[in-house]
Amino acid sequence: MNDFIPVNEPLFEGNEKQYLIECIETGWVSSEGPFVKQFEEKFARSVGRKFGVAVSNGTAALDAAVEALGIGPGDEVIVPTFTIISCVNQIVRSGATPVLVDSEADTWNMDVQQLEQKITARTKAILVVHIYGLPVDMNPVLELAERHNLKIIEDAAEMHGQTYAGEQCGSFGDISTFSFYSNKHITTGEGGMIVTDDEQLADQCRSLRNLCFQPEKRFVHERLGWNLRMTNLQAALGLAQLEKMDEIIAKKRRMGASYTQLLKETGGLQLPLQNTAYAENIYWVYGLVLTDEVDFDAEEAMKRLAAAGIGTRPFFCPMHEQPVLRRMGLCDDSDYPVSERLYRRGFYIPSGLRLSGEQMERVADAVQKMISS
Repeated sequence: MNDFIPVNEPLFEGNEKQYLIECIETGWVSSEGPFVKQFEEKFARSVGRKFGVAVSNGTAALDAAVEALGIGPGDEVIVPTFTIISCVNQIVRSGATPVLVDSEADTWNMDVQQLEQKITARTKAILVVHIYGLPVDMNPVLELAERHNLKIIEDAAEMHGQTYAGEQCGSFGDISTFSFYSNKHITTGEGGMIVTDDEQLADQCRSLRNLCFQPEKRFVHERLGWNLRMTNLQAALGLAQLEKMDEIIAKKRRMGASYTQLLKETGGLQLPLQNTAYAENIYWVYGLVLTDEVDFDAEEAMKRLAAAGIGTRPFFCPMHEQPVLRRMGLCDDSDYPVSERLYRRGFYIPSGLRLSGEQMERVADAVQKMISS
């Protein structure tokens, strides 16, 4: 339908066109172009890191991070069960084992109080995933990692511009990753970034993203890598949007506040937390969770909203319920009730930067009618 409101539409209103024209006119469209290095350096600086390595997508960033840390057979990595499958792909492929923790019911992030009981002699790393708009409570994670000599992989894919206790998300991991998919605050269409303060890790990631070519013997390989390179065209888009990051975050927070104002009197809904003791929500997406008084689930809610011309997306399916992981025998029989509830009763509504105030009012009206019908 012509008046359908999609769940996300990217907004390009900075120097994107100018920088893309420069790429075309100079002929620098591949990963060798100058915008890649500029984007790496400026993005790393924006999150307080020494090194940035641009890659083809956020999944690639995680894959390279796991490989660079030497995670492999016999190792265990603690991860939230409520996340995207990208977080466990390379852990599983490396021969390591993902060890799952449940979520907090209010922030939807991993429950850090469950971490210590999951640590064993085989634990090598904790993979932290900041979810939807609020960061994980990092201080307990950092303390545990130091005490048990564990590495931290920080997936900040959804946290562009977010902070934890005043420090930038992406600054906490031994190695941290971002995504620039089209629904992110900064988008390059596809694309990702690895950031770290460890020069050796950064060098390994640069090699891994480029098929592990050697400087002196290009086509002789001592290690298997991937082609994970970001193009100059993508980096040009990212650089232009990075220049407007403060405006983007301010707008997203205004949008979140508007939705909360429009929906706060609507029964049957758990709305996103506006803030915690350590962060103010940046509303990467605006999620809703149906309360127990609603006699249908998220799947039915999304069908009703689709009929009203409103785009939605489901919440993540937990890792312990993923058929592929269950077939591989990687999921135990532990109980993860919060994640299961979020999956069955959670979804998010249109949240993109191009969304107008009038469209938000229409979305809120449709949600209210969906609940009461």
